[in-house]
Amino acid sequence: MTQFVHKVTSEDAGMEVREITRKYFDFSARLRNRIKRQKLTMRNGETTEGWHRVCEGDVISITLPDEHSYFPPEDIPLDIVFEDDDLMVINKQPGLVVHPTNGCKSGTCANALAHYMEKTGHIFKIRFVNRLDRDTSGLLLVSKNAYCQNHITNQMKQDLIHKKYTAIVKGIVSSERGTIDLPIGRPDREDIRRGVHQDGAPSVTHYEVLNYLNGHTLIELRLETGRTHQIRVHMSHIGHPVLGDSLYGEEEPDLIGRQALHASGLSFIHPITKERVDFEAPLPEDMRRAISLLSDNI
Repeated sequence: MTQFVHKVTSEDAGMEVREITRKYFDFSARLRNRIKRQKLTMRNGETTEGWHRVCEGDVISITLPDEHSYFPPEDIPLDIVFEDDDLMVINKQPGLVVHPTNGCKSGTCANALAHYMEKTGHIFKIRFVNRLDRDTSGLLLVSKNAYCQNHITNQMKQDLIHKKYTAIVKGIVSSERGTIDLPIGRPDREDIRRGVHQDGAPSVTHYEVLNYLNGHTLIELRLETGRTHQIRVHMSHIGHPVLGDSLYGEEEPDLIGRQALHASGLSFIHPITKERVDFEAPLPEDMRRAISLLSDNI
């Protein structure tokens, strides 16, 4: 379990415990209140109050609150790319909804994680930091505590999270690289589809051509923003919908049974170690097969 520790210096001596925690531990106000209510702040190994004053050499330590998620466990395979006490990175398979919704109450990644916790005895509250569409495969980041979730959310606001996607799109993209800077909105609240809309939220997508295929292009994309369906909307808008995208293009079951979009790279600063970590996920079998079929037809 993650513990935050600070040894009091001569400059800190005489300060109140709560002043120490605010100075050295970048907790949100909400998390500080929960730590206070649950009496999780220790001074030299004993529970202490926020108004107590510290002496040089005192060790102030805080353990994060225990939290749990309550989803019915289901034995669904998980491809875990990385895991420690604070974070988990999963290579999500296509066809798997991330979180239960009104239209999909089971068979989700959350249910799979509940089964994983039941099997391993490692209990935590499931916090999905990023989301992927059901039929988009690739890297999914899960925070195991509120501190890490808040830290990574702040990184997103500062553009410190780097997300890379790989897609097969229809047509031959003429420019080897480019940027699509167009707002995305939801014109009809009864329709799940988004579109480029003047009153939408700012949305920026960078792309680079990796390879030309038979009437298609393999591209790499990097996002500055994270709007729902952003890549699918932007690429469709410029005349190159993602292969197999039934919502913004057309189905092509002979080539692939879903949109050919994969979250292939993820980079961020680890909230605890403060070091940048980078993860890669290889293309799934169905996208490799589609590339092979299109390459054979050149």
